This record gives sequence, C-alpha cells and structure tokens, in this order.
Amino acid sequence: MSDTSAASNTPNRSLAERRTIDYIPDAERHGRPVSQFTLWLGANLQITAIVTGALAVVLGGDVFWSLVGLAVGQMLGGAVMALHGAQGPRLGLPQMISSRVQFGVAGATLPLVLVCLMYVGFSAGGTVLAGQAIAQLSGLTPTAGVLVFAALVMLSAVLGYRLIHGLGRLMSVVGVMAFAYLFARLLAEHDVGALLAIRHFSLANFLLAMSLSASWQIAYGPYVADYSRYLPRATSALRTFWAVWLGSVIGSQASMTFGVFAAALAGQAFAGHEVAFVVGLGGSGGAAALLYFAIALGKLTATTLNAYGCVMSVATIATGLAGRRSISAAVRTGCVAAMLAIVVWLALAGQHAFLKAFSSFILFLLAFFTPWSAINLVDYYCVTKERYDVPALYEPNGRYGRFNVAGLTVYAIGVLVQMPFIATGFYTGPLVDALGGADISWIVGLAVPALLYYLAVRRDRAHVPDRLILPVDASSR
Repeated sequence: MSDTSAASNTPNRSLAERRTIDYIPDAERHGRPVSQFTLWLGANLQITAIVTGALAVVLGGDVFWSLVGLAVGQMLGGAVMALHGAQGPRLGLPQMISSRVQFGVAGATLPLVLVCLMYVGFSAGGTVLAGQAIAQLSGLTPTAGVLVFAALVMLSAVLGYRLIHGLGRLMSVVGVMAFAYLFARLLAEHDVGALLAIRHFSLANFLLAMSLSASWQIAYGPYVADYSRYLPRATSALRTFWAVWLGSVIGSQASMTFGVFAAALAGQAFAGHEVAFVVGLGGSGGAAALLYFAIALGKLTATTLNAYGCVMSVATIATGLAGRRSISAAVRTGCVAAMLAIVVWLALAGQHAFLKAFSSFILFLLAFFTPWSAINLVDYYCVTKERYDVPALYEPNGRYGRFNVAGLTVYAIGVLVQMPFIATGFYTGPLVDALGGADISWIVGLAVPALLYYLAVRRDRAHVPDRLILPVDASSR
C-alpha cells in the first residue's frame, strides 16, 4: 500500500490494496456482482449469526414464530442494506464518504464515530466466539485463541479488498458445506417437527425476532458499499442489489435458523458454551475439528470486514476534519492495530458474560443506524437521484459545506423519536409495556427520518448538481 495521492490509473493487481477513501478510477475497476453474493453469503454463515438467531428463543420466543419473525426482519433489513450496496459501483466510494452529502464534510463525523463503536462491538463479540473455536481446535487457552485470531484479522484487514473478497469466496464454500452437514445431523438425530409444532404466538416475541434480524442486516449498511466500489461503473445497480440481498439474507437466515433450533434443544446449556454446543450437534473427532475451523474462518471473514470498515470510517473522520483526501499506509495500519487492541481488551474482559451483553448491544444499535440509513437512502434515491459531486465531498468549503444543519437535525430527531419504543438491557422506553414488551423502534427509526428529511430538503436543490460529477470531470464543474 502507498499513499493514494501517488496512485496511478493503472489496474492494481497486487494483493495489498493501496487505496482508502478516494474514488476508484475506471481503470482500476474489476469484478462481477456474483462476488457480492459470495462475500455476503460467506460473511453471514458464521457463529455470531447463529447466536443472534438463538436469542429469539433464549429471550422467550417459540421455534416456529421465531423463524418467521427472523425471516421477515431479514428481508426488510436486507433490502435497506442492499440499497446501500448498490451505490458502490456508481460512486466508486466507501459508504460513509457519501454521508457528507447529507451531513456535511465535518458533520458526517457524528454518525461515523457511532459506526466505529459498532465495528468494535461486533468485533469484540465475534472475537470471543472465534477464540473459543481456535482454543478447541488447537489446544490453546481461550485467551491465546483470541490473540491468534486478532493477529490473523490484522493481516487480512491491512492487505485489504482483494483478500477480503477471497476470504468471502472461500468461506461461502466452507460455510455451505459446514451448514449442510450440521442441518443433516440435526434432522437425523432430533425431532425438529416436534419443535416446530409448539406454537405460542406473542407479538412482543415476534417483533423481537424481527428486530434481531433487521438490526443484523441494517448494521452492515455503513460499510456495504466499501466492498462493491471496485465493480465497473456500468454494473447494473439492480444486479448489485440482488447479489448483495440474496447473499446476506440467505446466509444469515440459514445461520439464524440453526441457532433457533440449537437454543431450543440446549435450553440453559447454550449460554456461555455457544461454540462447543453447536459443534457438539455436529459430532466429534475429525468432524468437530473441521467445524471449529469453519467457525474460526467465518469469524475471520466477518471481523476483517469490521476492521477494514473501521479504517474507512477513521479515514473519513480524519480527512473531513483536516481537509485531506487520503491517509498514508502507516496510518491505515495503525488504525487497524488500535481498533484490534480495543477489541481484544473487550473480548478478554467480557468473554464470560457474552450472550447477555451482545443481545443488548445488537438491539440498541438500531437507534443510531436506522436514521442514518433512512436519510442516506432517501437522499440518494429520491432527492439527488445519484447526482453527487464527488470532488466536493473532500472540500469542507465546497458544495456540501462543513455541516448540513437539516441532515444533522433530522438525524437527531430520528434517534430521539425511537427512545420511547426501545427495549434493551441498556434502556427500556416508557411505551414498551403498553406494546406488550415489543420493540418497534427500528420501524419508527426508518419511517420518521425518511419522511422528515424528504420534506426538509426536497425544495432545496442548490447542492444538487445536474449530473453525477466524478473526479475526472472536476474541471467542467
């Protein structure tokens, strides 16, 4: 990797990526939409998704309605996520850079800081589970397993885009094989039909399951375009959407379905022993070793996405505040190392209380990312209609300014309006009991900011160019 200011317009065929948040020129574009499918399928065929699905049962739901609720939330949240992903080929930019249109070059720092917290939280939870898998596979202690895992993530995130997609392709194959085996064993040795026959519908538990899967999908939104931005600019947005949506929805629903059955079979034995119980369902000996390997590889793929996304977010914050266009290779590596140091500390400190803390964390995330998604998508698809001035995204005194008061105000309202409806271990809103304990905050957090932002900016088109302006076109602005 080298400073992007020195990058040429020739295709980069090396494994190590040299770009960060700058525009990807046409000469460096490569790949097809199918790469998005394999990346997101592989990223979701993993143990943390299994645990997320299990929470629907652990927190009170039955098997049948938990599966239905998870599927509905998956499809809705996946659509939000895939709409972000479809922006990548058109703009050639990481996802959060485009937030400068809605919030201003410096104003985008607020959601970016929260995004970084998300990456750290997800990575810490995943590192706990990966450490368990590596410990079981190698005979190391869980602490040593965590450290080995962090070193592998460091290497993968520093090398960047090409290796990440390679991991996605590998994990999509390994993950499909592992889950096919696990489901075959599950169906052969347990009465799944009896579990599905127990149906006690509860609106609160149904909405909880929806919230778990929707939040899982929406939380990918801040970085999904990071992994589609190298696709050729002529790539169909619709094809990109479906590739991302299908990969993410199929992968996560398969994982969460297995988690629902695992939790229903395990009862209280699941919490604190998630990895060992899941592998135990698949057998012992060589089969168990392969399953531990699949779990570790799945978490390596997903946690690398988080670490890489953190670099993009930190670079966006730093360049927005300093008025720069890129960061150096040394700074990029330092960002990954600092993030992973925090992740390791959190993982080691919280590994014995993982399940409860993770359930609260993943639900509380919705309050901060649904308004951002709503604002970004409404602006891109309904207000600007893809007409961005890409060079101006790096100019604090340019078209988009330092702060966009309308965007920031609507974002704050979007967060606050959800507070009465949130039900998590961190905080429970005053209207939750009236709704039978159901958490509908994510629905409010999508609908209200989307409407308010559209009404606030639909007539203010001064910042909207008459066409998409790319860096090569800057001289014609």
